[in-house]
Amino acid sequence: MTDLAQPINFTRGPAWKNRFALAPLTNCQSHADGTLSDEEYHWLTKRADGGFGLVMTCAAHVQAAGQGFPGQLGTFDDKHIPGLERLAKGIRERGAVSSVQLHHAGDRSPADLIGGPARAPYDDEEKQVKALSTGEVEQVVADFAAAAARCEKAGFDGIELHGAHGYLLCEFLRTRNDRTDGWGGDYAGRTRIYREVIAAVRAATGPDFQVGLRMSPERFGTQIAEMLQLAGELMATGSLDYLDMSLWDCFKQPEEEAFHGKTLIDHFAAVPRGACRMGVAGKIMETTTAKDCLSHGADFVLIGKGAMLHHDFAKRATADDGFVSTPFPVSRAYFNAEGLSDGFVDYVARTWPDYVAG
Repeated sequence: MTDLAQPINFTRGPAWKNRFALAPLTNCQSHADGTLSDEEYHWLTKRADGGFGLVMTCAAHVQAAGQGFPGQLGTFDDKHIPGLERLAKGIRERGAVSSVQLHHAGDRSPADLIGGPARAPYDDEEKQVKALSTGEVEQVVADFAAAAARCEKAGFDGIELHGAHGYLLCEFLRTRNDRTDGWGGDYAGRTRIYREVIAAVRAATGPDFQVGLRMSPERFGTQIAEMLQLAGELMATGSLDYLDMSLWDCFKQPEEEAFHGKTLIDHFAAVPRGACRMGVAGKIMETTTAKDCLSHGADFVLIGKGAMLHHDFAKRATADDGFVSTPFPVSRAYFNAEGLSDGFVDYVARTWPDYVAG
């Protein structure tokens, strides 16, 4: 199936009108206390206007101590609900399904931003990171669930758990996580937090709330064999509506030589998923690649950098088989016209200097 315009149904929550989701993109546009800004609202609702089936926020921290970026959207306090209500309403009115990505930065929380040492599954003296106590791990689980409940109360259709890219949930997977309290050590202990957070979110939200999970298959101290096993186990539970695989480049060979011979997308698309849907992200900058992802077994695609360049990427790609994104670099004025604030463009220029001209 390669029809990008075909709607997609899920076990829970509303159908998406097409196979395009806005990837969760860090943008540093929200207020310092995590409340929604007009700039963040404009960036996201413009993508809903642009035809995306799902519009997802940036990673939004579930604890004040889990903040990873300045200007990060927050979900850890009831003070965030009014802004989230405004955003959910704006996305819905423009015809897209809405989701908040829930996040804890773990050992990547800057100490000067959170006012103390970052927290992780284990101590790291070199990084001045402190291990979470057993009670604090349990509190993390509870705070993910509480954040999901706030998002549902605000009117969002669902949430996505950020379990990728070396942030807190992903840190538990590392073999150096040798905790002996049931939250580390062997495979079952190191993967436990994924199962516990998903179960807690399900218990805290209604039966039609859509829940996804982002995972990354390699780098950040994880192993592909374990990621394939975990992806299959979590999809088989029926608790997830979709799995979002952040592949960096959907059609690259895995970094681990033992898994060469098949691309990353082919490895993960082959995992039995039951009723769970699977999306992929990674260098999808034109219609042809998006269609290739579906033909290789993905149910939908997530667009990040292409959505920065074109707020209407989804409309363009569903209407034109030959559509190709404008190449980087582009001017600040170009980004501004596409709905990126000056703060967002500054972040892009710091992170990817060759993306911003001048």
